[in-house]
Amino acid sequence: MVTSREIVQFDEARAEYCLEVKADACAIVIFGASGDLTHRKLIPSLFNLFRRGLLPEHFFVLGCARAKMTDDSYRKNIEDILNRSENGAPAASAAFISHLFYLEIAYDEAAAYHHLAERLAELEKVQGTGGRRMFYLSTPPNLILPITRSLGQMGLAREIPGPGHWPHLVIEKPFGHDSVSAAVLTDALSEYWQESQIYRIDHYLGKETVQNILVLRFANIVFESVWNRQFIDHVQITVGESDGVGSRAQYYEQAGTLRDMFQNHMLQMLSLVAMEPPAEFTAERYREEKLKLLRAIRPFSRETLHDFAVRGQYTAGSIDEKSVPGYTQEAGVNPDSHVETTAALKVMIDNWRWEGVPFYLRSGKRWNRRVSEIAVVFRRVPHSMFGPMTPEQLTANTLVLKIQPAEGMGLTLEAKRPGAKNCISALSMDFDYRDVCHEASPDAYERLLLDCMASDQTLFVQKEEVALAWAILAPVMAAWQEPGGSSPLHSYPAGEFGPAASEELLRKDGRTWRRL
Repeated sequence: MVTSREIVQFDEARAEYCLEVKADACAIVIFGASGDLTHRKLIPSLFNLFRRGLLPEHFFVLGCARAKMTDDSYRKNIEDILNRSENGAPAASAAFISHLFYLEIAYDEAAAYHHLAERLAELEKVQGTGGRRMFYLSTPPNLILPITRSLGQMGLAREIPGPGHWPHLVIEKPFGHDSVSAAVLTDALSEYWQESQIYRIDHYLGKETVQNILVLRFANIVFESVWNRQFIDHVQITVGESDGVGSRAQYYEQAGTLRDMFQNHMLQMLSLVAMEPPAEFTAERYREEKLKLLRAIRPFSRETLHDFAVRGQYTAGSIDEKSVPGYTQEAGVNPDSHVETTAALKVMIDNWRWEGVPFYLRSGKRWNRRVSEIAVVFRRVPHSMFGPMTPEQLTANTLVLKIQPAEGMGLTLEAKRPGAKNCISALSMDFDYRDVCHEASPDAYERLLLDCMASDQTLFVQKEEVALAWAILAPVMAAWQEPGGSSPLHSYPAGEFGPAASEELLRKDGRTWRRL
């Protein structure tokens, strides 16, 4: 059933069906309005939604931060940012910027939230947003509870009976530091906020190629019919960065790669690849299947962890012919740090579809280049009729979902090359979103912000997922935190794709990582 706010387009000639949602009229309150995330992602994403006609006629953005600014100076600041990022679009910028306002706020003072409530009430009367409010916390994790409690104590988290009124709370990862702290955070949020009001953002879920996993699997019978242990040998999920820790040393020293990437992005992508098809694409059904998948992941054992987990830390090396320091030489890093900057896991799923199929996950920093992809490697043919070639000499069919930097997909097939009587080699069929669609994919935050304003929680993380993800990784984190434990911290020079032990994790299973 299509609602009045949904935009449907169907091109019969191209067999193209498009459904988009226009946001409800609302107030968007951004805490941390002078910060990097707001400037790089949130405001540009809102501006792009505005230019695409997906923001409502009645909306406003109220930026909140400690910095001393007025409405006018804040607008000028944002105008400069937009004009630099968009190569100048003054007419569109002026129309959008007229919806921006600013409030200086001390996050830990109760009086500040009285001022916030008063300012919201004033703006809502003029802007006609109908009491719908999205509170976005673009702040450090230690400010989540003070802000959310203060909003609750002011009554700004309360659902007012009647149609159309809602307060939504948007929070960024990390959702806790481990199982205990995640549970504390969940309990504290539930004091004033209902789960239906909380939108936990994992920006990977907003990426076009990640969303396309579901369409590829469940809208094409050719893939779903072979998406199981009978035809798939293993799956590789890779997320690597060429950057070091940069200005995030303080955070990274407390987190490491396992907490920073695996608890959220990596397990979320694993869920989408491996989950069962929901009966319908609704938030409730979709999230139920993700939970079932996470519950089916085989627990890690401390006794056999060396066969399933590897960690490493980069040393000095070179990237793009430029020398870069090792992790312990980075500014703000403990010279004796044992924090992992690369991790690789072998994950097994104990259900009928995936029994015996390993999922290899790896992520790290200071690799040779930035890359994010999911590779589904199919089983080799059981018999080769093309003697003297053996089945092992034929390349396994591989479906690669390219997430970044270039979004697209590729399928590797064996084919005959022209010329010789029998010349067989791998042929890669590649698809690039930009080449085919002739436009860049929207930023992930555009999708997520729009869904939040439309009250759609499908692409957001629920509290049960957070708890399960921490529980899955708990044995690994515990083993890696033991001084002098049985899980060595391997080194690798910057510019390599992790330590040799990461390669060995697959080699002892008779497999190798894809060449990046």
